[in-house]
Amino acid sequence: MASHRKPRQHPLASLTGGSRTARTVRTAATLALAGAATATVLDGTGQAAPRPTPAQVKGRIDALYQEAEVATQSYNGAKEAAGTARRELTRLQDEAARRTQKLNTARTELGALAASQYRSGGVDPTVRLLLSADPQRYLDGAAVLERTGSHQATAVAGYARRLGSVRQVRQRAEETAERLASTEATLKKQRVTVVHKLDAAEQLLNRLTAEQRKRMAGPGGDGVSHGGDGKEAAGHGHADRGAHGEDGLDGVAHGAGATAAAASAPNPRAARAVSFAYAALGKPYVWGATGPSAYDCSGLTQAAWKSGGVALPRTTYTQISSGPRVDRSQLAPGDLVFFYSGISHVGLYIGDGKMIHAPHPGAPVRIAPIDQMPFAAATRPA
Repeated sequence: MASHRKPRQHPLASLTGGSRTARTVRTAATLALAGAATATVLDGTGQAAPRPTPAQVKGRIDALYQEAEVATQSYNGAKEAAGTARRELTRLQDEAARRTQKLNTARTELGALAASQYRSGGVDPTVRLLLSADPQRYLDGAAVLERTGSHQATAVAGYARRLGSVRQVRQRAEETAERLASTEATLKKQRVTVVHKLDAAEQLLNRLTAEQRKRMAGPGGDGVSHGGDGKEAAGHGHADRGAHGEDGLDGVAHGAGATAAAASAPNPRAARAVSFAYAALGKPYVWGATGPSAYDCSGLTQAAWKSGGVALPRTTYTQISSGPRVDRSQLAPGDLVFFYSGISHVGLYIGDGKMIHAPHPGAPVRIAPIDQMPFAAATRPA
């Protein structure tokens, strides 16, 4: 039986009475929705975030560099610890090899004594005396055997002692190997953190125009290039050193400044450290670097004081304990000045409220005022 039901119409078509009217209503609905969306944007509820100003970008870049430097110091500390553990592991492995060789020698001697006793000890001593054609000769031989037994006991005790020492050395080597593996895992983690922070800073830099980057960098600012191995190098490398100081001094003035600062240093070692720092002006910042072609902040101060005959530890948070604390009002050329609450940056004081430091990627070793960053403490290496 055929159905007499009418085909179902769209609700809008039934209300308007035709397809043309339906299209008109749909268009009107679309326009109404668009108008509502526009009104939402205008009243601020759906407004897009404003583009950050160059000053805001600079603040975020500076924060990323500071965070990267914190991670860099952790990386430097882990790298130093890994080197120490690696050297200790090599020493323990060599010691274990030497002691094992002595143990093998003792084992051979002990085996020879045991074989000799077995060959001579198969017959009861009383029977051997009765069977002996020369009892006195046997008694003399028995005395020798008694002394041999004493020597054998000593050999056994020596072997046990060597075996114990070998086990101890091997245990220390295993513990050191585990510590090395843990430290290398930390090293890898910190490396990833540093690279991530510097990548983020570089992406923000790329949003700025060349003029904005120049104004942000200040006097002597350089661009930054991102190396494939995760280390950051200054874009212009060894440019004229006179252009890199915050005070704008030329090379001749820098030479005079170096002479004056060294002359006012509290001792000859500090004077040599100051002269070294002046000679490093213009060299690029590379995180994890200790010279001679590039430095990070603590790498520069370590190298400078090494030239003065003083061995500083590797990181900022260990260098701060390398000598007595110095009040800010009593600073002298050569003192180490530290910044931020986490002691994540260090520079070498040169007098007149200024320091030489390795700031961050893109900013080579330069002269800067110590009030450029939050001052934390100062130390005079001894």
